[in-house]
Amino acid sequence: MMNRTGSSSSSVLSRRQGLTWLAGGVALVVAGLSWQGSSGVASAAEAAVTLPPPAQDAPPAAQQGLQKIVFAGGCFWGVQGVFQHVKGVTRAVSGYAGGPASKASYEIVSSGSTGHAESVEVTFDPSQVRLGTLLQIYFSVVHDPTQLNRQGPDSGTQYRSAIFTNDAAQRQVAQAYIAQLDAAKVFPKPIVTKIEANGGFYPAEAYHQDFLTENPRYPYIVYNDLPKIDNLKKMFPQAYRVEPVLVKRPA
Repeated sequence: MMNRTGSSSSSVLSRRQGLTWLAGGVALVVAGLSWQGSSGVASAAEAAVTLPPPAQDAPPAAQQGLQKIVFAGGCFWGVQGVFQHVKGVTRAVSGYAGGPASKASYEIVSSGSTGHAESVEVTFDPSQVRLGTLLQIYFSVVHDPTQLNRQGPDSGTQYRSAIFTNDAAQRQVAQAYIAQLDAAKVFPKPIVTKIEANGGFYPAEAYHQDFLTENPRYPYIVYNDLPKIDNLKKMFPQAYRVEPVLVKRPA
C-alpha cells in the first residue's frame, strides 16, 4: 500500500497512519505549521517554476458558460487545495479518472492496478479565469510534470501527471502548451503529462474532500501542499482567492 510521507525518512508520519489517527480523534499538531524531514529543514517536495502563459488558449466560442476539466498531478489533496484558491473556479472535487466506475474507490485505486489517477475535477467560469491560466497554474504550482508515474514521495500510475479533457478545444490547448513549454526548455527534463479523454470522473470519499483546508496541520499537507498555496499566492496574485471554494460548503 502507498505511503504518503513528507520525506523518505520514517520520521515523517505516513498518510495512512495519519488518516487512522484522525479517524480516532487524535489531534496532529505541527508547531508553527512547519515540518522537518531527516535533514531538519522544512521544505516542499516540488518547487514551483515560473512559466510563460500559453500562447494558445481556447477560443471565446468554446468557453461560454461553466466548463469542466480534470487534472491529475499526484495526491489529490494538494491539487484540490490549489484550485480551490483560484478565482473563477466554482468547484474542485477530488476523485478518480482513467479507470472503470466499479473500481473507483480509494482502497482499490491505491493498489495502482485499476488504471485510475487521483484527480480533481475543476469547474470554472471562463469569463473569470481562462483555461490557459488553469494550465499555467497546473504546470507551474500544482506539480512537477516531468516526474513519470510519481509525484514527490508518492509513486505509482495512480499518481501520474495527466489532463482529462472534455472536448477537442481543451485537448488542443493542452497539447499546444506542452509543446510550447518543451520547446522553451523551461524544465530540465521533458514533460511526461499525458492528455487523455475524460471517460468518466468519480468523486472520492467524503473524508478526502477539502482535506487540505480541514487538516492544515497534518504533516503531509504541511510539507507537500501548503507551500503550493503560498506559491499560488506569490506567483499568481491576480488569480488567487483567500477563501477557498469548498465541496462541503457553498461558494
